[in-house]
Amino acid sequence: MFETFRNAWKIEDLRKKLLYTLLVIVIFRLGCAIPVPFIAPEALQGWVAGQSGSMLGYIDMLTGGSFSRATLFALSVTPYINASIIIQLLTVAIPALERLSKEGEDGRKKLTRITRYTGAGIALALGIGYYFLLRGQGALVYGSGAQMFAQVFSAIVVILAFTAGSLLIQWLGEQIDVKGIGNGISILIFAGIVSRWTSIFTTIKTWLGLAAGGEVKYYFLIPVLVVLAVAVVVFIVILNAAERRIPVQYAKRVVGRKMYGGQSTHIPIKVNMSGVMPVIFASALASIPGTIGGFFPNLYNPDLHPFAAPFLGMFSTNGWVYAAIYLLLIIAFNYFYVAMQYNPVEIANNLRNNNGTIPGYRPGKPTSDFITKVLGKITFIGALFLGVVAVMPIVLGNVTGENISLGGTSLLIVVGVALDTSRSLESYMLMRHHKGFLE
Repeated sequence: MFETFRNAWKIEDLRKKLLYTLLVIVIFRLGCAIPVPFIAPEALQGWVAGQSGSMLGYIDMLTGGSFSRATLFALSVTPYINASIIIQLLTVAIPALERLSKEGEDGRKKLTRITRYTGAGIALALGIGYYFLLRGQGALVYGSGAQMFAQVFSAIVVILAFTAGSLLIQWLGEQIDVKGIGNGISILIFAGIVSRWTSIFTTIKTWLGLAAGGEVKYYFLIPVLVVLAVAVVVFIVILNAAERRIPVQYAKRVVGRKMYGGQSTHIPIKVNMSGVMPVIFASALASIPGTIGGFFPNLYNPDLHPFAAPFLGMFSTNGWVYAAIYLLLIIAFNYFYVAMQYNPVEIANNLRNNNGTIPGYRPGKPTSDFITKVLGKITFIGALFLGVVAVMPIVLGNVTGENISLGGTSLLIVVGVALDTSRSLESYMLMRHHKGFLE
């Protein structure tokens, strides 16, 4: 991968694209440091830090810490991601959107426009919700004791600032798609997550006794964590590239004086075909009890709530019950996501209409049954892979008794974005250096 970046830097066009992408990342990080007016974020940071296992902690991870600091880009790409997921789900359920997805470039442009408007609406709703969260935590300069005009004016400014910041990030991501390298939204998420990894060095300093309150008794954990991190990265790279190839044979047919078909090819089915989407869905669902408990801390008091307190305690992000539920949800959502993306009956019909067959299986239902069986096995392997990577930090934290800052979700996203960007560079260089038939 590093060799790819070094070779890309030697090409002028690619160098301009890389510099443009870096410029957008710098603008993104500057926006993550600009505070929104009328907010005192100190009152919020400590509270969000205690919500590491809730949905708010997950949003803070995706935003690179901007959420807890209440900066201009506090909502980051969360509204756009939610809008993309919603439109993708509705494309399967609503026939009009399904027709748009099959109309080629014009249909995709219309779906992109619909996604933008949906993202703007979600950003406005999240901005309003975030304002009331800040108000509840006493993080507003003009609180309940201020005049009515000051409260209304500050509310409008804060909500519009959060909404505008989210829309600006969406625009910056689209600019990377057009003038830069890689997927813009993914690269901005990558930059936000990597910016939070400085906490790893703080943890290492604490283990080595170099920080205040650190105890020198964790020397052996550092090489173990390094080896595990490298092994997980290698594991992610291998599984992302792994695929099951179903052989396909096309029959020969004569059209006029020409013969078509007769070639052999394959249908590639990736082991990790759903990416990190099942992990995102599962973490959002599994963190709902913790999020509710964060808003109502009295629920953790066993004297006041003898039923709710032990129930919420089961969903502690460091507990074994949470890890088991998290793993099961990842597997379930992976099957759900793959079922939305792949339709074995449609694949079998397309093969039959194009005179293609899978050797050893008759066209029609036997072919679709075989594809369904293969998809089931591959989906389980991919789901198990995602679950192991996501749950490993929880298991390691329980074994060592320490909080492991390097989460499996963030590692999956970072490695996946790095691989996709590297492939984009390789494809661009291949297209640039491909020799035509006249050369």
